[in-house]
Amino acid sequence: MATIEVIKRRTSCRVYSDKGIDKDKREELREFLAAHTDAPFTSMIRFQLLDFSGVETLDIKAPGTYGVIKGAKYFMAGAVGNHAKAMEDYGYCMEKNILKATAMGLGTCWLGGTFSRSGFGARMGLVNDELLPAISPVGYSSNKRSIVDRLFRLSAGSDKRKPWHELFFAGNIRTPLQRESSSPYETPLECVRIGPSASNKQPWRIIKDRGNLHFYLSRTPGYNAVFGDIKMQNIDMGIAMCHFELSARELGLKGAWNVADPRVQAGDAEYIVSWIDNE
Repeated sequence: MATIEVIKRRTSCRVYSDKGIDKDKREELREFLAAHTDAPFTSMIRFQLLDFSGVETLDIKAPGTYGVIKGAKYFMAGAVGNHAKAMEDYGYCMEKNILKATAMGLGTCWLGGTFSRSGFGARMGLVNDELLPAISPVGYSSNKRSIVDRLFRLSAGSDKRKPWHELFFAGNIRTPLQRESSSPYETPLECVRIGPSASNKQPWRIIKDRGNLHFYLSRTPGYNAVFGDIKMQNIDMGIAMCHFELSARELGLKGAWNVADPRVQAGDAEYIVSWIDNE
């Protein structure tokens, strides 16, 4: 399945069926997790597919997803060193894992604040300054949605996305980018727009300037205070970078990430990275 189609199809799954993931698919996913850890900012990341399928129900609750996830027996989890741009790198690589699972016909759900880091961290064997920023259950989706799932989707506005003019700009943060002026990046930008983010805040802002695209983070005040060194909205920026790059590559667009603040007018938004057009 084409990557752009996978991005469009991905949804958050919080209720999983009893059907187990067959051995071949588990091995395919494990191999992917191990092989795809190259990140834009060169953070060292490792991922594991954690298997709780043979654990008693009471023990499964020990790692804890606080009732948000039902029926999941497998989880994708990762560890990254606590360094600059580590959160962006984690979001970028983890979203690749999410999209791979989606392409395999499996359900996933980003979990950043609704799981026990100590429980999953113990299973991951965290060392030194490693952080476990987020995880995702993985398995076959159930046809039913729990009451908790419905409440989460309602509170986060999961079926809604900000309109184009609130996210993408031309030259400065005050001038909305018109779709007809976004060529050849209309589809990659749309893939960013529909991407997942913590509480569906969509904190990314992208300014197109002289053919290049500059990625900014518009922080929600106080949002990161709860999680210490784990910055959810920086993870979101990595997800945006992943969607943009994968869709651009699929369309044959040439470019590369580069940190070089263009110093355009961006208001309070925080500069993260630029996509430099190599055409």
